[in-house]
Amino acid sequence: MAIFRNLFAIIGLAVLLGGGYGYVKMAPILAEFDPGYMKMYKEFATALLTTKDPGEAMMWAVPVEDPKLTVDEVKDSLKSLASARNFLFVGEAPFYKQVEAVTGKKYRHVAFLSFCDVGVGQMMADYRDAYTGFMPCRVSVVEDKSGKLWLYTMNLDMMIHGGRQLPEDLRKEAIRVRNILWDMVHGAAKGEF
Repeated sequence: MAIFRNLFAIIGLAVLLGGGYGYVKMAPILAEFDPGYMKMYKEFATALLTTKDPGEAMMWAVPVEDPKLTVDEVKDSLKSLASARNFLFVGEAPFYKQVEAVTGKKYRHVAFLSFCDVGVGQMMADYRDAYTGFMPCRVSVVEDKSGKLWLYTMNLDMMIHGGRQLPEDLRKEAIRVRNILWDMVHGAAKGEF
């Protein structure tokens, strides 16, 4: 019995020493992270463990609530909501038409609408070239396999809170853009203008 007690004591000591070493090494690095990083990574990990799909964990998926809303009405709603928030609609890529052209077969509606705030985009590009990969902001209008419409957009929280804290002016504007996208997809899901 004493052997097991001593073995568990040694294992416990090793765990404590390892944890202490990890804390000493990680604390200075994590001190540079955005204050919201723990909440963001917890939400991401929860979504990833629930869905087992990193794509789903990184996206906001919003079902269109009223089945009477048409694809065009949802798109018009997105454009109207963006315009009301000084967010520019910069184009649409009708993916479903590309699929139909290549396959010669009818395909469900999948289109990508792009929106941009040029000032914030410039701030992001000036901060880090890699941030241009987040631009422009996209909202997918997707008819799922059962015919229901959905809106998908990237959850920008990982870009905003996932690492070193952004400069305050960029952080403030990135949060504003994130909130605009949130409002747009939830408003368009209800057919708001």
